[in-house]
Amino acid sequence: MMTQDLHANGPRPPLPVTEADLHAHVDRRLDPARDAEVLRHLAARPDEQARVQAWRQQNEALHRLLDPVLHEPVQWRSPAPRWPWRSLAAGLSIALLSAASTWWARGSIDDARVRAAFVDGARSASTGDDLSGFARRAAVAHVVYSPDIRRPVEVGADEEQALVAWLSKRLGTQVRPPLLKAVGYELIGGRLLPGDSGPVAQFMYHDAIGQRMTLYVTREAPGGATTAFRFGRDGPVNVFYWVDRQVGYAISGGADRQDLLRVAQEVHRQLAPG
Repeated sequence: MMTQDLHANGPRPPLPVTEADLHAHVDRRLDPARDAEVLRHLAARPDEQARVQAWRQQNEALHRLLDPVLHEPVQWRSPAPRWPWRSLAAGLSIALLSAASTWWARGSIDDARVRAAFVDGARSASTGDDLSGFARRAAVAHVVYSPDIRRPVEVGADEEQALVAWLSKRLGTQVRPPLLKAVGYELIGGRLLPGDSGPVAQFMYHDAIGQRMTLYVTREAPGGATTAFRFGRDGPVNVFYWVDRQVGYAISGGADRQDLLRVAQEVHRQLAPG
């Protein structure tokens, strides 16, 4: 029996547009003909247009946050048993920027004394893009994980007890996610991350409209650091951070400064010793 190519005498119909095509379109890696087909596909699908636009914005946010790290001069150090954050920063930046779209496709103060201390600290805090140390690492971790739709955390809020036990054991100190429903945020879950010289914890929350906020907890707070409450900004990310008994805390999010301050006050109230 002879077979016949049904398209021999006419143009072959366009191939279906896949998720990979959409990512390649955002990364500008399609040839002009295929890119035109993707654009026609998007023109008829506003929901997918919105997704593609969100990926573009996330790529831009990553560039603003990580390009300064990528272009830092390399500082050579003698080998040491440390988590290689700084030495891998440039490589991490390249990997994140090239694979960003794929990653995204994969989730009232009662104590007047605490209120006064935090407000005073916020007034004197820096307002420039001058984050460094664990505060900057917290901002980077927020940008990397908070846009993830399918798996923003390693352990979900439905396993909070196991999450607390695991992170406390790895950090060598008791860590727990504060309850933030009073300030409009609900726990999604948490994960373990590499810090500058050891493990750190990240807890993730979201509000009623899906806006995400992260709490970064580390024992890598600089020696002699005070409990002063500080504010910084890196690209689209606002961060409030402080140190209590050599444990560093950083609240990161896209919320405005006042909203983030309100969350940070509640976190401090619940986690402060005593």
